[in-house]
Amino acid sequence: MAIRSFLAFEIPSEIRHILSTASEHGQAALKDIRWVRVTNIHLTVVFMGNVEEAVVGKIKDAAKKTCAQYEPFSIRVKGAGLFGGRRNPRVLWMGLEGDLDRMSGFRQDLQTGLIPFGIQAEDRPFRPHLTLGRFRKGARMGPALDGFLSKYREVESPEGILRELVLFRSNLKPGGAVYAKLGAWPLGKQ
Repeated sequence: MAIRSFLAFEIPSEIRHILSTASEHGQAALKDIRWVRVTNIHLTVVFMGNVEEAVVGKIKDAAKKTCAQYEPFSIRVKGAGLFGGRRNPRVLWMGLEGDLDRMSGFRQDLQTGLIPFGIQAEDRPFRPHLTLGRFRKGARMGPALDGFLSKYREVESPEGILRELVLFRSNLKPGGAVYAKLGAWPLGKQ
């Protein structure tokens, strides 16, 4: 049986607070967005899609090995933006800054370790972000979205430390995705 899964970092509380404030403000003003529950916002490193349960143990071993080679990452929120642009907005996100170059190397090493299990490496460059919501089909820019982006374009959070990579299972439900932890590995030598 196949399970829909991904590898991600949970968001530290000092950053989650900023996401919660922005999400509450946005939900009050922006109606063409399906908002991600703040408790479900995470930093996806590798989306694996459907993987066979038989290889989950091997994926865990590969993730643990890669995590041991990297020390924790420092990040902070830096501004809000859109994927899809003004004419066809698709995703509303919060950007990140910090140890992103090192994190990009971590992602590449993870992907290389997962290739033997049928997981394709992502061709696009790593653009770490935190998804606040996804626009409904046909959504357009308007004064409320312009105001939100203007308010959060320069927002910054305190520094947060990512110390543990998590393997999540994602079950798609009518009310949104439900995530379950299948494993977690600390970064660095233990």
